[in-house]
Amino acid sequence: MAEGVNQHAFTPTAEKEAIDTGRILKFGIIGTGWIAESYVESIKLMPDIEITAAAELIPGKAEKFFKKYGVDGVDCYLDHKAMLAAHPDLDAVCVCTYNTQHKVCTIDALELGINVILEKPMTVTLDEAVDIVRAEKASGKLLSIGFQPRMDENMKMIKKIVESGELGKVYYIQTGGGRRRGIPNSTFIEKETAGIGALGDIGCYALDMVLNAIGNPKPLTVSGYTSSYFGTNPKYNNPVDAARFDVDDFAAAFIRLEGDVVLDFRIAWAMHIDTPGDTLILGTEGALRIPSTDCWNGSVGGPMKLYRDVAGQRVEHEIPLLPGEDSFGGLFVKKIRSFADAIKNGTEAPVPSMQILYNQAIIDGISKSAALKREVEVKIPEDL
Repeated sequence: MAEGVNQHAFTPTAEKEAIDTGRILKFGIIGTGWIAESYVESIKLMPDIEITAAAELIPGKAEKFFKKYGVDGVDCYLDHKAMLAAHPDLDAVCVCTYNTQHKVCTIDALELGINVILEKPMTVTLDEAVDIVRAEKASGKLLSIGFQPRMDENMKMIKKIVESGELGKVYYIQTGGGRRRGIPNSTFIEKETAGIGALGDIGCYALDMVLNAIGNPKPLTVSGYTSSYFGTNPKYNNPVDAARFDVDDFAAAFIRLEGDVVLDFRIAWAMHIDTPGDTLILGTEGALRIPSTDCWNGSVGGPMKLYRDVAGQRVEHEIPLLPGEDSFGGLFVKKIRSFADAIKNGTEAPVPSMQILYNQAIIDGISKSAALKREVEVKIPEDL
């Protein structure tokens, strides 16, 4: 181990607390697609939460969904407004719809005094995210955004290392991820439902990993690029899906952040390489290498390395890979558990909307810059 590095400073502690069943929380589910499965499976493990209502646009889909997962007593509706009106006693709703419906479902629930956990990405555009934050502040209710990787011990370690000062002042970050082949289908690949493609689906995870680690500085400018060469090509995608594909399957950007930090970003659903590179956090006193994964929706890709100079010698220190949990298993449970606890205890949201607003501002900036083919300034209202 390198001299001067406190190994114990980077050792996590784990504590388990018993769940208080003195108060049973009533949850509603809006949208019963793929991601709702993880919500329901996680909630079933929690004795203090019951699902009492659900909304789904497709007739009969919600009923089949809850029968499949063995959840009884759920009142199902074809419209989220009808569900909210019929169940004013809901403690919270899980917004699991496709991206373009995130804003309306979230705001409608908040305005009725219902807490919300909103699946990522927060929205499609920055304007939509701003409207949600305004509604949250006006309601006084809790809004948490669904970034379960924040619950991972290795992800927490990244933030802990940065905050320890071992890296000095952070000035450059390279991050992103991608799959050699991994284009989804369903509602993910059309603007009408998804709004954005790989950028919002998996790019938001890579952005949150590093933005959260360095304290969520405000983005200032973005020079972005997007393309869809693989998604629209029947050589690489199902011909039927290729014909309707109209979102990005690749995105890259150079982002300037407050505090004189620059962020070099790239993400892909498909490409002719296995990875666009590890995540690198460069500082004036050291650097951190984080082995890549295809989308950062859970943990890191392997043991991290800390680079620094000690007594005039260049040294490397391997940060042991901490025991992790599956993104759609243990981490998802922790995501919902932390949200439920915040409701009960009156504490702040586990993943605050104002932090993810900056994430969304970058995504929005990349889309706008790519369309305009030039750098754009990020403009976030000062009154938020």
